[in-house]
Amino acid sequence: MIHTIDDFAAAWTWEAGETQKLFDRLTDGSLAQAVNNDGRTIGRLAWHIAQTIPEMMARTGLHVTGIGEHDPVPAHAAEISSAYRAAAASLLHEIKTQWTDATLTHSDDMYGMQWPRSQTLWALIGHQTHHRGQLTVLMRQADLVVPGIYGPAREEWEAMGTDAPTI
Repeated sequence: MIHTIDDFAAAWTWEAGETQKLFDRLTDGSLAQAVNNDGRTIGRLAWHIAQTIPEMMARTGLHVTGIGEHDPVPAHAAEISSAYRAAAASLLHEIKTQWTDATLTHSDDMYGMQWPRSQTLWALIGHQTHHRGQLTVLMRQADLVVPGIYGPAREEWEAMGTDAPTI
C-alpha cells in the first residue's frame, strides 16, 4: 500500500521503468498485432496505458503533461514510447511538488466513487501492471523479445546459460 509520497515514488520509478522497457521494444510493424479481430492492438493498448496517466490524475486536480484521452494512436512506436516517458516523469514531478503525505488521505471523485489519493495511485500502478501483462502476450505473438519484469524472461534465462523453468 502507499502511505507516503516516498512509497509512491519508489514504486512508480520501478514500475514506470519496467513499462518503458516494454515500450522501447515496440516496433512500428508490431503496433497492429491483436489477439483477435475485436481485441486491442499493441498500439492501442500501449497508447491506453500512456493516456491513462494524465486522464486519471486530472481527476485528482493534478496537471500531468501528456496526451489527451481521445488522441488517436500514433503510427510510430517511438511516439508512444516518448509520450509514455513524458507522462510518467510528469506524474512523478507533480506528485512530489503538489502533494504531501497528508494529502494522500484526501478523496477525489474517481469514476463515480470516492477514492483516497493513496488508492488512486495504487490503482494507477495496478492498471498499468494489468495492461502490461496483456501487452507482453501480444508482443510474443508479434515475435518481439519481452524483457523480464518480475523475473527473467525466457531469453534472459538462456543468456544466463540455463533453461527457463518448466511449468
